[in-house]
Amino acid sequence: MTDAPSAEIAQMSFETALKELETIVAQLERGEVELEKSIAMYERGAALKAHCEARLREAQLKVDKIVEQADGALSAEPANLD
Repeated sequence: MTDAPSAEIAQMSFETALKELETIVAQLERGEVELEKSIAMYERGAALKAHCEARLREAQLKVDKIVEQADGALSAEPANLD
């Protein structure tokens, strides 16, 4: 059986997931949500956070820095952003 919320989150852009995560955090911080709903929101927030982190890692792997060689030629190498 497919986990529908996880599949839905996997299709989200980074920006969409982050915006929803921010909304969830704000609602939980206000403390105006019933306990059961808070738990569900927290779980969704954790999934959104994991998705955002994965998307950032993917983007980081794609980022290269441009380096000028001694002869003036340009090349690209991993940015090593860790």
